[in-house]
Parts: sequence; structure tokens; C-alpha cells
Amino acid sequence: MNMIIVSGSIIAGGLLFGGCSLVSEQADIAPPAPDYSAEGAWLTKSDAVDKPVDVFYVYPTIYAGTDPRNMDISDPTLRANAAGLLEAQAAVYSPHANLFAPFYRQQSGATQSMLAGNGGKDPFQDPAFQMGAADVERAFEYYLKHLNPDRPFIIAGHSQGSMALINLIRKRFNDPDLQKRLIAAYLIGYSVPMKELSTYPWMKPAQGETDTGVIISYNTEGPDAGPSPVLYPGKVVLINPLNWKTDATPAGPEVNLGAKFFNDATGRLIEEIPNFTGACIDTEKSVLIVKDMKTPKSDRIDLVHLGRWSKQVYHRFDYAFFYNNLSENARKRINAYMEEGM
Repeated sequence: MNMIIVSGSIIAGGLLFGGCSLVSEQADIAPPAPDYSAEGAWLTKSDAVDKPVDVFYVYPTIYAGTDPRNMDISDPTLRANAAGLLEAQAAVYSPHANLFAPFYRQQSGATQSMLAGNGGKDPFQDPAFQMGAADVERAFEYYLKHLNPDRPFIIAGHSQGSMALINLIRKRFNDPDLQKRLIAAYLIGYSVPMKELSTYPWMKPAQGETDTGVIISYNTEGPDAGPSPVLYPGKVVLINPLNWKTDATPAGPEVNLGAKFFNDATGRLIEEIPNFTGACIDTEKSVLIVKDMKTPKSDRIDLVHLGRWSKQVYHRFDYAFFYNNLSENARKRINAYMEEGM
């Protein structure tokens, strides 16, 4: 559900539509499925595997068209937009791990609901979502068979990318071998309901800064936020990326190691801001609340006009606000995992 601003269209956080968007009947014609044995099916694939662990990253929504209703991975503009997110998001992990990221036929943002809690419907059952999620499953199977037969790994995504990985974990990670190899799953920008954990007992929420084999998840909002489609009613897996607490213990801006704001479409850094914001968990709403935010110097960073997102729903900034803390945490969890294995 994340989008990026490119040439007047919005792809990283807020898609704007002129009037109602209707998906045409012709949109039922699906783009060709990626062949993951081909180089072109991969956004990136580490040729020099020089680190002992990997990260398997899935990018958020970048496609906003209505025909077809799923992304054509051969589109050069969309391929370039996805590449921008390797800096804006995946570079949180890539200093510490070999990076692998597939292209996939993600569901268009034009067909995603923006109602609170997705209007009570299960978005995982949408055939358009399932097409992209099935691609991610196939990419992961190819990755395990041909690219990483035995190394430990992180899986990481944002928004629809996190949705696809939630789907993958539900279906695939009842395998004890995969559970042993999983360092952590950074499923940021989507909700993982706590009630699901009894159905999928291998899905374990992080409890602190260095536990492994766990899920790290949060959705970022301001104290007066409007409704959000990625925030589900009831308790969800949630942790504060500034103090790694799961309760309401506040973390001040002084522990924020630095926000990084990028042009998501190009991967160019706009501004880095040390001690950008504090944060605390609202345990009733099950959301991460930011407070005491600094004002960016660049006018290219707009924290007020959020496109299709409600006021103070900072979905598009889930990575940016806590960028350096996330990177440091990935390093710590990798180190903890490696030490446990010794």
C-alpha cells in the first residue's frame, strides 16, 4: 500500500486519483509470470556472496494502474522505481547481509481498499493480491534451491511487500529447517494480528532487541491520526524500534540514531536528521505513535499532505523515521544469531 512520488504521480505513500477508478474488463489479462531462473526477474541478486547471512527483501506497492490490475515487471519505469527502494528501505539491511529481491506482479494500489482495517474484509483473499504473493512464494523457493541452500537469512518488506511475506510465512515456515535459519522477519507497515499466532505458532513476535526467529512489526501514526487500512482492530504484533519495548514505555528523540528521507523513486537521499523523533506504543490502539518530531529542512519532505492516507498516518515513513535504528538492530540480531550458533 506504500507508493512513490514520480513525475506528478504518487508511488510512495499516497496515491491520488481524479474521481473514481474502475478496473476494466481487459485488466483480467495478467502480465507474464516472472521466470526466476532469469536475471531479469530479480530486482537484485548478490553475485558476490561475501557475508555469512542474507536478506530476502520484497518492495511495497509501486504500481498504481488499472489495466492490468497487477504490475508488469517488464515496465522500465516500474523497474527503476523498485530499484530506488533498495536505498530507501533495503539498504537498512544490505550493509550486514547479502541482498536478494525479486520482482513480482504486485496488486495495483488502485484496487486496494483505503477503508479502516480494509473494511473488515480479508485482503489476503483478493485474487489480485494472491497473484503477486504467489510470485513471491516461487521466488523464495528458487532462492532456497539455487541461491541459498544453507545460509541463515532475514526476510524484510514494507506494506504490500510485508503482506506477501506474511502470506509466505503462514504457508511455508512450518518447516523446522526454515525456522532455524530465520534470523528475523521485518514485516513493517502491515498488521499481524495476535490472534493468528495460535493458528501459526511458528510466527513469534519479537520481545526485545536481540531475540531471533521473530517478527518485527509496527505501523507509524501521529497522536491525532485518522483511519488506516493497514491497522487492524484488536491486538497486533508490535514493537517500538527506538527502545525495542512492546509496552507503552516511551522513547525520546535522543535515542533516535537518525531518520533518512529518500526520493523513493530514485534512491537519492534528501535529508538525514539525527534525533528526529521519539515514539511510544499506544497499547489500546496497537499502533506506534511518534512525538516530538523535528521539522525537516528540505521542503521536499512533506509530513502534512499524505496523499490518499489520512492525516498523521505516516505509513510511507515507516522506514524513514527510524532508518538508522533499524539498520543497527539488524546488525545486532545477526550478531546474536551467529553467537547462538557457535
